[in-house]
Amino acid sequence: MSTQPEEHTMKHHKRPIAGYQAKTFLWQVSDDGKVGTITLNRPERKNPLTFDSYAELRDFFRSLVYATDIKVVVVTGAGGNFCSGGDVHEIIGPLTKMSMPELLDFTRMTGDLVKAMRACPQPIVAAVDGVCAGAGAMVALASDMRLGTPAARTAFLFTRVGLAGADMGACTLLPRMIGQGRASELLYTGRAMTADEGASWGFFNALHESGKLLEAAQTLAAQLAAGPTFAHGVTKKLLHQEWNMGVDEAIEAEAEAQAICMQTRDFHRAYEAFVAKQKPVFEGN
Repeated sequence: MSTQPEEHTMKHHKRPIAGYQAKTFLWQVSDDGKVGTITLNRPERKNPLTFDSYAELRDFFRSLVYATDIKVVVVTGAGGNFCSGGDVHEIIGPLTKMSMPELLDFTRMTGDLVKAMRACPQPIVAAVDGVCAGAGAMVALASDMRLGTPAARTAFLFTRVGLAGADMGACTLLPRMIGQGRASELLYTGRAMTADEGASWGFFNALHESGKLLEAAQTLAAQLAAGPTFAHGVTKKLLHQEWNMGVDEAIEAEAEAQAICMQTRDFHRAYEAFVAKQKPVFEGN
């Protein structure tokens, strides 16, 4: 038996993803290789999602669990809009002809996209301009941070097509973001949340002019990528897991997590830089 199975396994699973060739969206990586940008790229239709793009995005975010090269991900849309949701002709039409098992396969797949976004260790920054509707609004909501523009209009419009507001985790994620009453209004009525409402309610972290939005998102992403990225992954994991914990359990989970982070080289680098009166240079390990 080999004496190095664990090392071989780790090397096998830590796959670089910078050179990924996307089929249903654009994938670009910053010059330093740390920030990746997903651009939904069907601007003539306001960047709707299809069966194929749902599946590719789900699989891509799942693969980020094993990618050590990308530290932060930006998600945006081409042509002045973020995403108009599921394509009416390519998704909604076919759904009306499906059996119950087929419909459940589809709704589970869309929910799996949100699960994959929440499970990947990299922080996700959504850059939202113009239309951000339906499943597109859920992609923005599933991100860790959202930057918007004055033109951003975010609508959880499932009720407009005769469906429940309960879609892809909306009934649990949105109330935690903006409050139960506000979320209830948006999910029942399907109306668009304005950019100013989104900023004042905590949906958007900040608003920028359309021409400066992507730059602002990538600047924020670069700042995060320059930080202790292993520790960022721990923060993201506990922000997610602690929703289902009591206070005592959460405090214990954070004690254990912080003790792990204290064993990283980044923790030592920070101390050594402080002693030397220098700015720490984190490497994510």
